[in-house]
Amino acid sequence: MRKTCLDMVYELAKRDERIVFIGSDLGVGTLKQFKAEMPERFLMEGVSEANVVGMAAGMALEGKIVYVNTIATFLTRRCFEQVALDLCLHKANVRLIGNGGGVVYAPLGPTHEAIEDVAIFRALPRMTIIAVADAEEMKRMMPKTVDHAGPIYIRLGKGGDPVVTNSNLPFEINKAFPMREGADALIVSTGIMLKAALDAATALAGAGIEAAVLHAPVIKPFDQETFLELARPVPVVVSVEEHSIIGGLGSAIAEILAESDFDSPKRFRRVGLPDAFPDQYGSQASLLKRYDVTAEHLVSVVQTLAKTKAVPA
Repeated sequence: MRKTCLDMVYELAKRDERIVFIGSDLGVGTLKQFKAEMPERFLMEGVSEANVVGMAAGMALEGKIVYVNTIATFLTRRCFEQVALDLCLHKANVRLIGNGGGVVYAPLGPTHEAIEDVAIFRALPRMTIIAVADAEEMKRMMPKTVDHAGPIYIRLGKGGDPVVTNSNLPFEINKAFPMREGADALIVSTGIMLKAALDAATALAGAGIEAAVLHAPVIKPFDQETFLELARPVPVVVSVEEHSIIGGLGSAIAEILAESDFDSPKRFRRVGLPDAFPDQYGSQASLLKRYDVTAEHLVSVVQTLAKTKAVPA
């Protein structure tokens, strides 16, 4: 996914002279062709992320469209004030590409695990937040970022994730995408958790529970209209995300549910990382399993809320 995203920056820059790339202490060879062909629009800065955001803001205010790439925790935790004041306040056209959303950097521990990045940026006015499910969706999404007004945070997964999105659906920055119909429950996912949501819905169908699945690659602005259309007829709603249960997709949905005045009550749960720093090293998969951010746990949660029998093994 990361390679696809950066390759798209290169392809877009070949067609649009406004596009500039800034990397922060990235590996040797990153976007080598971009550097060779358009050196005046390729910058590689050191470990100075706050300065990079300030540079990007200045270029954007002079008419450039700037793509910045580094580790997600460095963009969100370390640069919060610069992002708020230099980018959001001025509605600057800067695209922050965050490597390692969620627990991708599990081998490096809590300093590098972006478990609250969405929550941090969701609080900022004028910030758009995107987390696509796979590399093919990334290809459809990136061209939409060029002329979008204001800053964007693009949350990257590990890469190599299975392709589960529908290539026939054109990407829109203000849209969520229904992936499966169902009248008994609604599972809402973002980023790579779409695969878990679809797998859970398939397993639930085996026990007679038809769960709809809504994929929300754009967490802010959240597509409230499509969500309510799918949520209104079902009794159970569950969100799933590779992020803290505080402040991310689940919180966005909880806010909508609390203010929607449904004619019938909804039973709602958030599936995500707990309100804690991950306390083990390992792999992305091992930490997601440790914290029950899995298709199997989704099945259990929906079953409990729907008060139905378990899925046969």
